[in-house]
Formats: sequence, C-alpha cells, structure tokens
Amino acid sequence: MPHYQAKMSSKGQLTIPSAVREHFDLKTGDIVDFYFDGTGRSVRMLVRNRSVFDHLEELKLPPVGRPATQAEIDEAIGDHLAEKHERISREWKERHEFEEWKRTRNKRAGT
Repeated sequence: MPHYQAKMSSKGQLTIPSAVREHFDLKTGDIVDFYFDGTGRSVRMLVRNRSVFDHLEELKLPPVGRPATQAEIDEAIGDHLAEKHERISREWKERHEFEEWKRTRNKRAGT
C-alpha cells in the first residue's frame, strides 16, 4: 500500500502530496471530506470532485447499438458500487494494519 505524508503549516494547512492529487485528479476548488475512525487516530478521506456523469464510462453497460434497460443500468451501478466498497474496505484494512505495525515497531524501539 503506498504511503504519503504531509506536514501541517502554522496556519493549519496541509499540502496534499502530488501523487495523491494526481491519483484523485484533484484540482483547485475540489471538495475533500475527512472522516474520523472509531479510535480517533485515523482519518478517511473522500474526494468529491466528479459528478455521477463522469463515472458513466466506468459502468459495465451492454454494447452500444441498443439502449440499456433499467435493470441493466441498476445492475451496472450496483456492481460498480460493490467493487468500490470492496476496494475502500481493503485499503482501510491495510491502513489499519500499517498503523498497528508502526505502533508495534515504535514500542519495540522504545519511542
């Protein structure tokens, strides 16, 4: 799992690392939400810079030539959301495992 960090300025501002900005295609004015986990030691970031219409090409719709039925559209959206949920859950778990590894390593090092 890639790891990136940012240092907070005296004004409480963080610069999002360029690799993260590029991955999420972040631009000036984009909205980013932050959610605290249950322990209060981790934050989950949600990028809201794309409309639903920007995601249409990601959906697995039937071949061009005939209109998709409502059931096919619903299934494509459901499949996409399920894949996204699985990816986010996996990344969240990996992050927690990394944090636990880091805590264990720091305890052994005496810090």
